Amino acid sequence: MAVTEGAGREGDPGLRALAARLAAAPPSCGPVRLIGVDGHAGSGKTTFAGRLAVALGGAPVVHLDDLATHAEPFGWTERLRREVLEPLAAGREARHRVYDWTLRRFEGTRTVPAAPVVLVEGVGAGRRAVRPWLAGLVWMELDAAAARRRGELRDGPELAGFWTGWARAEQEHFAADPSRPYADSRVDGVTGRIASGTLGELPNLP
Repeated sequence: MAVTEGAGREGDPGLRALAARLAAAPPSCGPVRLIGVDGHAGSGKTTFAGRLAVALGGAPVVHLDDLATHAEPFGWTERLRREVLEPLAAGREARHRVYDWTLRRFEGTRTVPAAPVVLVEGVGAGRRAVRPWLAGLVWMELDAAAARRRGELRDGPELAGFWTGWARAEQEHFAADPSRPYADSRVDGVTGRIASGTLGELPNLP
């Protein structure tokens, strides 16, 4: 299947085609088509999810960084289920707590409407516990080392210690519960090029 060049911006045909395909998918979480955007930390998930949300006409985005904590970087599945997935599955507006990474506690809440398409982005968005709720899964194709370099450059030296611990936790998570084999779309984390189809049918992205 052909890879669409330059698909990183809202007006690009590759992004529009992906958005149209996802919007046409059968609902997966009650009336909602829940779409996961997964990949290594620093691979461009948040940026791409924002662009995809625009292409989808303003789809809400749930950021898993708001549900994870320092103590439980991957222990957010119950919070996601209880505060987001179950209300959306019932056709209700969801409201979840937001973790403050500076204060190290939950501060405030964020509302997520039961829109036709809702995106959930973050490391582990395609994990085993979440996949039954998903109508589609996008994987950001950037290897762990490159993604970490990008993240460390973004966050600065003061967070170098955090990145060391995070990289270890992320490696353990993906070793036990990989997302990439279950993605039906991949996005090159450097170029933004999109390939659609099951992972086994996709060409390798350079």
